[in-house]
Amino acid sequence: MDRDQLIQIASESLKLIRTENGYTQEKMAELLGISKKTLVQIEKERMVANWTVTIAICALFRNSLILQNRVGGDPMEVIELTAHDVIIIPKEKTMGGYIWWKNIEEYEGHRLQQNLLSKHYRILDHENYRLMSTLDEAVAYEKWQAIKTTIK
Repeated sequence: MDRDQLIQIASESLKLIRTENGYTQEKMAELLGISKKTLVQIEKERMVANWTVTIAICALFRNSLILQNRVGGDPMEVIELTAHDVIIIPKEKTMGGYIWWKNIEEYEGHRLQQNLLSKHYRILDHENYRLMSTLDEAVAYEKWQAIKTTIK
């Protein structure tokens, strides 16, 4: 998933996210730092949100089921990957990837997975802690081989 796709998803989902949270157009515009007129234009699909507004939507509504279902999990992870290509994070507990993830390889309880919607990759340890995420398939396999070597 690239920046343009994420902007499109956030823009198309904005009205549903707003109603999911019970916000008026005025309140939602205030939260996002945009005018009500701009919000209406986005909701009516006459324009798309800019990158800054997209980041605000993903950050402020990262727990939105609508948004999570559109991007395949945590929208902030997708934002970070779009900006940085590779994320190597201090261990972060995940739910194990049973909904939006496909196991590509498994070794000694560790898993290389690919997100079914955003197509990014991640590596989980045997306790479902995320070790890294990337949009780059080559980097994912390189890190996967390195991890397999260290746990032998």
